[in-house]
Amino acid sequence: MKFKKRTFFITVLLTLLLSTSVIAGALNSTSKQLEVPIQKLSVSLISDVVYSQPSIFGYPNYPLKMDILKPNSKDLLPAVVFITGGGFMAANKDNYLQQRMDISEAGYVVTSIEYRVTPQSTFPAPLEDVKSAIRYLRANSAKYGIDPNQIAVMGSSAGGYLAALAGTTNNIKEYDKGDFLDVSSKVNAVIDLYGLSDLTKVGEGYSKEVQEIHKSPSAPEAMWVNGAAVFGPGGSILDHPDKAAKSNPITYVTNDDPPFLLMHGDQDTLVSPNQTQILHEALINKGVDSTRYVVKGAGHGGDVWAQPKIVNLIIDFLDSHLKGKENK
Repeated sequence: MKFKKRTFFITVLLTLLLSTSVIAGALNSTSKQLEVPIQKLSVSLISDVVYSQPSIFGYPNYPLKMDILKPNSKDLLPAVVFITGGGFMAANKDNYLQQRMDISEAGYVVTSIEYRVTPQSTFPAPLEDVKSAIRYLRANSAKYGIDPNQIAVMGSSAGGYLAALAGTTNNIKEYDKGDFLDVSSKVNAVIDLYGLSDLTKVGEGYSKEVQEIHKSPSAPEAMWVNGAAVFGPGGSILDHPDKAAKSNPITYVTNDDPPFLLMHGDQDTLVSPNQTQILHEALINKGVDSTRYVVKGAGHGGDVWAQPKIVNLIIDFLDSHLKGKENK
């Protein structure tokens, strides 16, 4: 027993001596010491999480997936649901990666979701998907380190439109379909980047030729609401005004909507800056906290939207409305 103890102490002593030698070698006269302050959190990726299985044309149970960027923190963090654009016809959750990483490094669990698109589906199916994603995260908040009381929604183009819809329909149960229906789909803040607000006026502010294109039954917004003629009633966005109105974020604006941040490029040739202006004015008129920026020289997407000045504005907005706030 004494021999074993003596061997143990010798081993420990040798380990300490070797460690000291290694440290001394690391800090010898030819090396430089580097101090690294912790300014951002490291982030892990959880990919292809199935959050809902709705029906879609030809599939009774179609798996919709999300990617989750999760900061490595012991604290519960606010969450941001990012909704990609895609002209109502695609929903690639890989988009906007740089910005999502920046936001996550600032202390947010950031998800990016797929959703149903046209012509396989029509409104309100995509909005139902967004709300399903929010409920899924809230129901699984402990698993992903999320503060269930602080969830924001953010999107670009068609995703900005869906983000605005999620915010303006906060208290409308009609669009809650699927799983976790005992959990709220409420959001606490909305970021709308060059999204649409009134689908009947997408061409407004452009040439007559462009406006005529948007009156076509094959325009994306027409199929989004009315479906392709092969699968549904078809028709232009103006042919079914009641359905069009029901699909517009401006229809649902009330004084209890969450705070909004809207941004639009003044050189956008796909979605007129008028679209976010319409929503901004509607929100302001109802007393909602809404801030809108017109970004000089910016188009519909592109490098401008990845710049720190833009992303920092988004993070500041999120910090002011989600961090350290009690649930309202």
